[in-house]
Parts: sequence; C-alpha cells; structure tokens
Amino acid sequence: MKHTAVLLLSTPMRLARKGAVTAIAQFLTAHNGSLLHSDDHLDSDRDLFLSRLEWDLDEFDIPISEFEHHFEPLAERFQINYHLALTDYRPKVAILVSSYCHCLADLLYRHSTGELACEIVVIISNHPTAKPLADFHHVPFHLLTRPKDKRESEREMLELLGQNVDLIVLARYMQILSPEFVAQYLLRMINIHHSFLPAFVGAKPYHQAFERGVKLIGVTSHYVTATLDDGPIIEQDVVRVSHRDTVEDMLFKGRDLEKLVLSRAVRWHLENRILVYKNKTVVFV
Repeated sequence: MKHTAVLLLSTPMRLARKGAVTAIAQFLTAHNGSLLHSDDHLDSDRDLFLSRLEWDLDEFDIPISEFEHHFEPLAERFQINYHLALTDYRPKVAILVSSYCHCLADLLYRHSTGELACEIVVIISNHPTAKPLADFHHVPFHLLTRPKDKRESEREMLELLGQNVDLIVLARYMQILSPEFVAQYLLRMINIHHSFLPAFVGAKPYHQAFERGVKLIGVTSHYVTATLDDGPIIEQDVVRVSHRDTVEDMLFKGRDLEKLVLSRAVRWHLENRILVYKNKTVVFV
C-alpha cells in the first residue's frame, strides 16, 4: 500500500497564473515532499484552476495532523479551497441495495480482489435477496425492519450508520431518499441511475427509452443530492440498441453497464480522483 497524500484543490485562475501553482509545488518540496503526480484542469468560463497533487510522505517533514496549520497561510493568500487525503486510509463504506443484486455482486467481487481499497462495513436492504451474497463475502447484512415505511427506514439507517461511514453506495437501491437523509451524507453518497442523465429521469427509464425508440441507452453514476437524479455526474457509458431490442433486451444490456459505471465511480472516489464544483465534477484519471 502506498504511503502518499493527495491534495485536491481549486483556486481562481488569475491567482494560479500569479504564482499559486509554483507556490504549492515549492511548499511541498521545501518540506521534503516528493511530488509523484500532478494533474490540472482550467475552467475558463468559471475562472477556476483545479488540480490533483499526490506526493510521497516517507520524508515529508510536516506531520499530517499539522498540515492545515502550515498550509493555511498559502491557502488564504491564493484563495485555495482544498481537501487532503491519505492513500493508505481505507474508507468505511456502506452499500444500500434492493432486489437487484448485480451491482452489489460486482462491488463485492472487486473489493475481494483489492480493486476497491475500502472496508465494506454493512449491506442494508429492503429485501432479503442480497443476504446470501453478503454472507458469502462475510459482510454484515441488515434487513430493514419496516421497509414500506420510508421515514422509519431512514431513521433505522441513520441509527445504524450515524457518521461512522465515509461513503454510501446506492447499488440499485430503489427508494427515493428524503432531503434530510441526503443532507447527512452530502457528496458522500454515490448512486447508479439506469439512464444517460439528464435523459429519462425517474422510474423505468428503459421503458421510456423503448417508447422513444432510441438507438443508444446509457447509465449514469452520480453523487446524490436533494433533487432526484440531479447530482454531480461522475461517470457515464452507453451501449447501442436497435428496433429489434425489446425492453427486456435493454434491461439485460443496461445491467452490464450499470456494474461497470458504478464500480468506476466508486473506485475514483476511493482514490480521491474526483473534484466537485458547481454541480459538476472533474475526474482526474
């Protein structure tokens, strides 16, 4: 496992041009930080410079617990918004799922092979279908007591999870979460939606696509916000369909995509590769 740190940051582009980028690099090297990766993006329309920096901590002479204190003068000078993460930290992840288990199965497999560097602490469901998978992978499984009572289910989940998880993954959890619940985990909850958003928002998007006679169907992984299917998009993909495809054919093709797109989004989040701004994302891959 790497012993490195990642800094995700944004600063006004005019300040980046006036020395912010150089100042950050000099700060890291002055404290014996060996820069391993640097990836930048300029958003001219919003006057923003966005960056992901990763450096080796083996000889870095600032304790991570004191990083903010040392970096703050630089952040104030150049109006830098930033998030610091350690790559050897294994985030605690909870997975919510309903009766379709294909995304859950894929996430659990990738976790077992080490592709998803995290600790899956619990699987929560409003159906018993996922329990055999959870048992096979030795992950605690919690069946909601009163799944038809939305308010009670959310209270139960909040009591179970609290603030003890770093990320919640909605692996085809087919319930609309309240704004109050979402607010507890803002930008810490990733959903897979079975359409190429913003097209076909809401229920039964494959049926909607079939009625419109589309030639491409897609899926979208995004952060969950209070507005349904409107959070910052992390990843999307598409597959071609034809007039010969039935709704069932679309469902079959779409489920393969759902697994891939969700796992990519989760992995990028765990690897601290996503920077969110203005309801958009920059994904440094």
